[in-house]
Amino acid sequence: MTVRRRKPRYPTPQESPAIAELWLLRMLVPLDGQKDLISRNNFSNDTLAHAVGLGDWVDNDEREFDASAIRLELRERHRAAEARASAITTPPTLRANVGRLATLVGMSDTDCRILEFAAMIHHDRVLDDGADTLGQLSSLKVMDTLASLLDLEPADVRHALSPHGVLARSGLLAVDRSGIGVLRGKLDLLSDKFADHILASDADPLSLLRDTVSPSAPARLALDDYAHIDTALAILRPYLQHALSGSKLGVNIFLHGAPGTGKSELARALAAALGCELFEVASEDSDGDPVIGERRLRAYRAAQCFFSQRNAMILFDEVEDVFNDGDNMFGRKSTAQRRKAWLNRTLEQNTVPTLWLSNSISGIDAAFMRRFDMVIEMPVPPRRQRERILRDACADLVDAGTIQRIAESEALSPAVVNRVAAVVRTIRDQFDQAGAARAMEWLIDQSLEAQGHAPLRQRDATRLPAEYDAALLNADADMAALAEGLARTRSGRLCLYGPPGTGKTAYGRWLAERLGMPLVLCSASDLMSKWVGESEKNIANAFRRAERENALLLIDEVDSFLQDRSNARQPWEVTMVNEMLTRMEAFSGVFVASTNLMDGLDPAALRRFDLKIRFGFLLPDQAQALFGRYCPNLGLPAPAPEQLARLRRLSALTPGDFAAVARQHRFRPFMSCASFVSALEQECSIKAKKARPIGFLAASC
Repeated sequence: MTVRRRKPRYPTPQESPAIAELWLLRMLVPLDGQKDLISRNNFSNDTLAHAVGLGDWVDNDEREFDASAIRLELRERHRAAEARASAITTPPTLRANVGRLATLVGMSDTDCRILEFAAMIHHDRVLDDGADTLGQLSSLKVMDTLASLLDLEPADVRHALSPHGVLARSGLLAVDRSGIGVLRGKLDLLSDKFADHILASDADPLSLLRDTVSPSAPARLALDDYAHIDTALAILRPYLQHALSGSKLGVNIFLHGAPGTGKSELARALAAALGCELFEVASEDSDGDPVIGERRLRAYRAAQCFFSQRNAMILFDEVEDVFNDGDNMFGRKSTAQRRKAWLNRTLEQNTVPTLWLSNSISGIDAAFMRRFDMVIEMPVPPRRQRERILRDACADLVDAGTIQRIAESEALSPAVVNRVAAVVRTIRDQFDQAGAARAMEWLIDQSLEAQGHAPLRQRDATRLPAEYDAALLNADADMAALAEGLARTRSGRLCLYGPPGTGKTAYGRWLAERLGMPLVLCSASDLMSKWVGESEKNIANAFRRAERENALLLIDEVDSFLQDRSNARQPWEVTMVNEMLTRMEAFSGVFVASTNLMDGLDPAALRRFDLKIRFGFLLPDQAQALFGRYCPNLGLPAPAPEQLARLRRLSALTPGDFAAVARQHRFRPFMSCASFVSALEQECSIKAKKARPIGFLAASC
């Protein structure tokens, strides 16, 4: 197989050092590359001819091209170069940098000489051209060629370039063993820029890893911002502290969770709290192009060697590039699976504690997961934590109400908040307080929508109307007394059923306020997914979130998930009901489900509800009391007796009808109580028409 090579910018032939000329002559004479360079009438590469001292034969009109004489001269030049070979060395900068690496990772003299040659052939265009005269080489031929070029024992070269040698284990250099290729292409350095870095100037070994491994950014959050995972931190922090003392090998922590949950920031906060350095394995190169999984593992190998004597940890983010980059459909294994033995040894023996981060745990081979010391799921921070992060980042820019509204977004990452706050703070003098808040929200919305998330809610979706009163619900239970009982137990599963608009969802909101609990509100559209298995995951996540936040969980339209399994037509319909039942059974907090369709629910679901409460249409006295609350709030006078009489005749009136009509008042104001009653009558008549049987006259509302 021919290896495709990318040639960067190289020095001119005049800049090539003497060692390069010696190697070129060895390529052309003992290894017989001259057959490719010298033809009957010309050179195949004039630049190469100049580099080995044959420039007088290039385009010389006064001298006829004589291939035999040229070969004779080439052999003489080779003999002369070999006579002074002991005095020829690699460039001082390269030699010094390789010497530092040798001390750091334990390279032998053979390792050093091979690495120097590999760096130069990747850096020097003429040396690369000379190697091309040798043609396509197998892996074994590469080793024999290096032995001849560098005057080394073949057995020593084979040992140095074995998969278990220091060069391979450190990630500095590996031989591409996939088929045949030209010499440069078969010598795979740590990164495309490694040769440039190691030849450029005397450098700290860490600088040689740039483009592959770099110091992590400073922590923006503290461990106090992760109180929602305090149980995990109570184990993780002392465990990492013990590992950093140097008394334990193979320390690997796997953190997984949705984007924006703060995995990277947690790693930085841990490093800051432990007083150690944190180095990140790059996922993209200096040009912004993604780094393939194989390269990232090479960089990780090098980091393990380079930092083994430092008080440091390694952060390997986006591990999907390594563990889950295969293709099950076509049978292509992931990078980790192709390097399974090596990676398993690494997870068991690495000297530098490593934090492996992933957005998802699915698709990762269980054989790898078993080797992680801790597997920690990073949940979405609860709302109170999000509010705290926002206050720390931008309390000087926005008011408390804006912070609460922004904190509703579970998709908003701390990094976005910090960037947006920095932008607004830069031009703070251009805004008043309200303008700064609007700018913050606008910029956050743009970022959220660009990531495919919903924008911030401009109104509080959980806010109850000022006219709400739990006593004005036509329920077959004392709803106020029920709230008092739940306030004592903080546990209960309620099913609220009845016609739409009768106040079921609103009661769940009111109950959360009464109990002083956060509210996790989910509708069917929030949880249902077209993808098999996703609905079950969403249901599980909703219950887990409520548990984490000690919140009241309110699921609207719960009939979508609890239909009688005996009527199921698809397997996923059964698994979705099973998931809901399992989560209900295990949930220890307050769970409120609402439905308009009680008939058809699975019998097992009915048994799991502690209390099933029917909500009906407003009784006449309740309708009149609620009407009396709305009129002054809408700027209307007290109703006349005839208007109250009309109201009391509406037998299918609900609190939802009042709320809908009140919203109309914002853009179509009512001028009198009579018009308010007329609007309520119209709401009822629409429901009557929908309920009227074909061929029969329905009774008036």
